[in-house]
Amino acid sequence: MRILPLHGRPMLHLSGAEEVLVVADLHIGLEAHLSWKGFHMPSQTNRMRSDIIKAAEGMDALIVLGDVKHRVPGSTRQEHREIPPFFEALLDAFGRVEVVRGNHDVSLEEFLPDEVVIHPASGLLMDGIGLMHGHTIPSPRLSSCRTWICAHNHSRISFPGPQGSGPTEPCWMRIPFRKPEERPEELVVMPAFNPNLGGSPVNIEGEGLLGPVLNSPLLDVDRCRIHLLDGADMGLLRDLMVPGRIYRKRKLL
Repeated sequence: MRILPLHGRPMLHLSGAEEVLVVADLHIGLEAHLSWKGFHMPSQTNRMRSDIIKAAEGMDALIVLGDVKHRVPGSTRQEHREIPPFFEALLDAFGRVEVVRGNHDVSLEEFLPDEVVIHPASGLLMDGIGLMHGHTIPSPRLSSCRTWICAHNHSRISFPGPQGSGPTEPCWMRIPFRKPEERPEELVVMPAFNPNLGGSPVNIEGEGLLGPVLNSPLLDVDRCRIHLLDGADMGLLRDLMVPGRIYRKRKLL
């Protein structure tokens, strides 16, 4: 099965016996959470649904790698209002929709149509590829896969500014395993699909990566390659590291 990022979009096309579209980190309900903190932003649910359906042509199935909903624990009115019709539309477009449970997906089955298949957080095996959200230890069944794909980190890259870190862009991460002859060869980390969702840039010193998958000693993070959504190869992560933002106290006169 070939793994093909879609140009300019945080989506993967898995091409093999079936043609499968993969997205991750929808975080439907995020905007309600932000509004409680005083940040009023329009919901991205309709935009996300439209973008996914536009990519549905020629696809046999859609897989969502976790964090369909945002509020945890509990849920919001936005989630109850937007998640069911969102997935009804996706079922009409794809016929088959599957979800790998993420750390925000508590009681997710209450929101989804019965036709949507929910896989455990430990991951899904598909045609030699291991698919997981990334917040928990993957199933031993995935150890035979050549490639793993995960999300969870909302991966972004920061461009240096005068005070250290600067503007950020979503990015793909391709991390090799230290001994590919004994275990998977590569981990692909997906950027978040919800454009309102932030994240700690992966090249800020001291920030670290999230979850047991990305913090596994089996991964050679020093040789991680970073790609922007337009396909630009930014090079190795170790060469892109920048110091965190510097705060200087002003002297009082």
